[in-house]
Amino acid sequence: MTGAVPVSFTADDYEARMERAARQAADAGLAGLLVAPGPDLVWLTGYTPTAVTERLTLLVLAAGRDPVLVVPTLEAPDAEHAPGASALTLRDWTDGKDPYAATAALLDADGRFGISDNAWAMHLLGLQKTLPGTSYASLTETLPMLRAVKDAAELELLAAAGAAADAAFEEIRQVAFAGRRETDVAADLAALLCRFGHSQVDFTIVASGPNGANPHHEIGDRVIERGDMVVLDFGGLKDGYGSDTSRTVHVGEPTDEERRVHDLVREAQEAGFRAVRPGAACQDVDRAARAVVAGAGYGEYFIHRTGHGIGVTTHEPPYMIEGEEQPLVPGMCFSVEPGVYLPGRFGVRIEDIVTVTEDGGRRLNNTAREMVIVE
Repeated sequence: MTGAVPVSFTADDYEARMERAARQAADAGLAGLLVAPGPDLVWLTGYTPTAVTERLTLLVLAAGRDPVLVVPTLEAPDAEHAPGASALTLRDWTDGKDPYAATAALLDADGRFGISDNAWAMHLLGLQKTLPGTSYASLTETLPMLRAVKDAAELELLAAAGAAADAAFEEIRQVAFAGRRETDVAADLAALLCRFGHSQVDFTIVASGPNGANPHHEIGDRVIERGDMVVLDFGGLKDGYGSDTSRTVHVGEPTDEERRVHDLVREAQEAGFRAVRPGAACQDVDRAARAVVAGAGYGEYFIHRTGHGIGVTTHEPPYMIEGEEQPLVPGMCFSVEPGVYLPGRFGVRIEDIVTVTEDGGRRLNNTAREMVIVE
């Protein structure tokens, strides 16, 4: 993960996050948390190593103990300047020394620890070899909601990222589609996201005609034609927080069926949004959107979950999917993005980022959800 760390967060903010994470770990029966470079480390400390290499970097959190960041000596100067550095202790190790022995001194020899999903296997195996009595579980398994509830400053950043993505859509709908390749329009979208403040573009899906029936279509050299439905799904990071929105446009006048399917997806998206409220289960959002699609006879063509969380990454817990009983809490942010995909013909997806409020939900994307005609 790259991108600037938001300047609005202070050392006190990072200290509070680390304390909360350690407390949640203890409540979950864990001896502590081990956080490798990646989104969790950025969220907890504001630190992103210049390069992630085979050298061990690991944040160790445990309730009642000061946070410790184990870093290679040659990277310690950068770590010292991280926004959250004053709230933790740095323990550096030099080449030729055993980083696992240095880390083992901070751990309970028979403890069970949560560890970052993206930790390198070689580092986990190194710790297990040094402390054979320890055990480990992924953070997604043990603390899936660690970053799920956003504070006011995070919500502002997510809203700003959503507004930037909206501005990109308002611009892209004005450009020519017919006669151009999907890659051309995707390049325009990426440039617009950067123009409106994104430091990182994660994806620009432009799925035209039959390609729209593939929800995660890889852009290609297909030339967009008049009469095509085109699914646009794009986002990335602005000031360290994510955007992700989808709109489906049509090149020229659509058929009655294309309008009907688009209106159906818009109705399903509205139903999913209206299901957002504190205390509702994540699966309730999925059920509400899916019921509309299934009720119209298109249930088999809605082939993915209704939504995913968003924050310092564009995909993270919670997930709006059947079987997820996690209650919605004010401050959670996630996508609501039902779709219908007709193989060999076309697809439609409409997506907004939504945040849970005290009495319902608020959209962070506000461009037109009605059919947009492009040239």
